[in-house]
Amino acid sequence: MIPFNKPFLSGNEMNFISQAIISGHLSGNGEFTKKCHLFFEKKYKFKKVLLTSSCTDALEMAAILLNIKQDDEVIVPSFTFVSTANAFVLRGAKILFADSEPVTPNIDPESIEELITEKTRAIIVVHYAGIACNMDRIMRIASRYNIRVIEDAAHSIDSYYRNSVPLGSIGNLAAFSFHETKNLVSGEGGMLVINDDEYIERAEIIWEKGTNRIAFQKGEVNKYGWKDIGSSFLPSEITAAFLLAQTENIDIIQKQRKRIWNQYYDRLRLLHDKGLIMLPALPDYATNNAHMFYLLCSNIPDRDRLLFYLKENGILAVSHYLPLHLSEFYCRKYTGKELARSIMYSSAIVRLPLFFELTTEQVSFITDKIYKFFNISIYG
Repeated sequence: MIPFNKPFLSGNEMNFISQAIISGHLSGNGEFTKKCHLFFEKKYKFKKVLLTSSCTDALEMAAILLNIKQDDEVIVPSFTFVSTANAFVLRGAKILFADSEPVTPNIDPESIEELITEKTRAIIVVHYAGIACNMDRIMRIASRYNIRVIEDAAHSIDSYYRNSVPLGSIGNLAAFSFHETKNLVSGEGGMLVINDDEYIERAEIIWEKGTNRIAFQKGEVNKYGWKDIGSSFLPSEITAAFLLAQTENIDIIQKQRKRIWNQYYDRLRLLHDKGLIMLPALPDYATNNAHMFYLLCSNIPDRDRLLFYLKENGILAVSHYLPLHLSEFYCRKYTGKELARSIMYSSAIVRLPLFFELTTEQVSFITDKIYKFFNISIYG
């Protein structure tokens, strides 16, 4: 069976974990955490980063930092993972779901503006598959109404807006994931990016269980205590050690993932040209970090038959996301529009295996089976 995902050991993971154990510091915010912080701040010019135990934790920190409270309204794309919305539901917010845009599964700026009221406190954007949302339009809307923007950049490490602006550096806050399915992995893990000075000091307090322990460690106070709400959002040094080893090889990882992505695209283009599938679109303001490769089928039956056919042939492919406004948890509360494009993407997407060790021969095997499913010769 060709798996959907296979975590990759890039080199020094076990060595760094051993060093962390020998150091005697296994809890969070040790030397490996600090080295990871420095790497991301230097490479992507992020103002401040804090490693977290997951992207979900980073989003929950963002909700606390923005003081989201009961009955505040937060605009979220319906086509996303549950954590994007759940972080704000936990603070008592009312979620207003926006539709996807026509060209990509990303949030539609026009759908955002229709939802804004005097209660709107935040807009959450998700750069699906590492492809940037239309951030110029979204940031203009947010500025016009004085609304904060959070980038859910779970898919988006090493992806850029207009070729030079790292995703995660545009909104007021951003959340990244290092889950085992991502480009850089630490098993579970995430990162909060803070782009506004006003949030930095409080973020450190929230990160450390609501205490000013970091100020104490810096020698800024002679003792630390409880200052705010918070939780144990920071990861262990073992997690940070694993992640640091991954960062050392980010360019190698990215080069290989992009090679696989491009091979998929080139080999499946004929099916796209014949109108049997649609391939991912890349707007002119976005770059491709090869987080995932997906195709779009025409309808649910075709998608389900293709997934079953691939599995029968030893290939594990998956679909992605029931729109959140249709979820069991939220559907009874939802009173908005149909969100037809979110439903369309949910009904059509097939995610193909993509991981560092996927070989050229395996990609050829997968794409050959897709051609056979559609009864088309790869040679036209």
